Amino acid sequence: MLQFDATREATPTKDAATIIVLRDLGAQGFEVLFVKRAAGSQFMGGAYVFPGGKLDAADSAPSLIAAARGRTASDAAAALNESEDAAKSVALYIAAIRETFEEAGILFADLPIAADRDSLRMRLASGAPFAALMEEAGAALRLDALVPHARWVTPAAEPRRFDARFFLARAPADQRAQHDDHEATDSVWLTPQDALARAAKHEIQLPPPTLRTLELLSEFVSADEALKVSANRKPPYVWPVFKDDEGVHTLLLPGDREHPEKARALDGPTRFILRADGRWESRD
Repeated sequence: MLQFDATREATPTKDAATIIVLRDLGAQGFEVLFVKRAAGSQFMGGAYVFPGGKLDAADSAPSLIAAARGRTASDAAAALNESEDAAKSVALYIAAIRETFEEAGILFADLPIAADRDSLRMRLASGAPFAALMEEAGAALRLDALVPHARWVTPAAEPRRFDARFFLARAPADQRAQHDDHEATDSVWLTPQDALARAAKHEIQLPPPTLRTLELLSEFVSADEALKVSANRKPPYVWPVFKDDEGVHTLLLPGDREHPEKARALDGPTRFILRADGRWESRD
């Protein structure tokens, strides 16, 4: 799933964005949408993750920027706590929307009644530019549907590195999630508690950022609560450090006694241990 080498020279990170899509269950809490990455993927192949991917240059297309609604560029940058580059901040929201539409079929946008999401997605999968499709459809991209939640950076020991912004968003009531059967080969709605339980039983693989996100989400009783808490704080900046301790692979989080950054970024344990059975486990 991950390929650590502590002797490797660090490669530059690529900007990325992902959406943690939430669906309310009422008294039973809420569910999270997962997609399973294709087994042949070079990064996290076979893992269950939130839909998302890397930022493309085309995410800054003028027509997409013009179609953005609900947040100004300065609003988007402030919410991400990245005020030094407001234009890129808007593009990150757009990348998250585009990737979620590609991988999971959910589009955070207002469309005219005549527009057909299924047709747009099929054409997108066939190579049509997202910007052209959204302009043709008269779409309004709902940046205000996305709430910045966290920012995770892949450790330097991993060859493929991403600087990923995690957003929370409520699933649109009139849309049905469906994986693309290319980059994602399965999709499932699970409560955070059920996802953690399935991972513990080796039924699904969860990479460390997904695992910790679920551990934290499991403390909320509703999607409303999760969205409200994230909206009222700056997204934590999490940059794990890899350590090979006599063959035991460990990821140290900010605040750990062996991490260069002594201030905690997240609540909970400050490290992950890769068990012999291939499962990541949170530990103090």
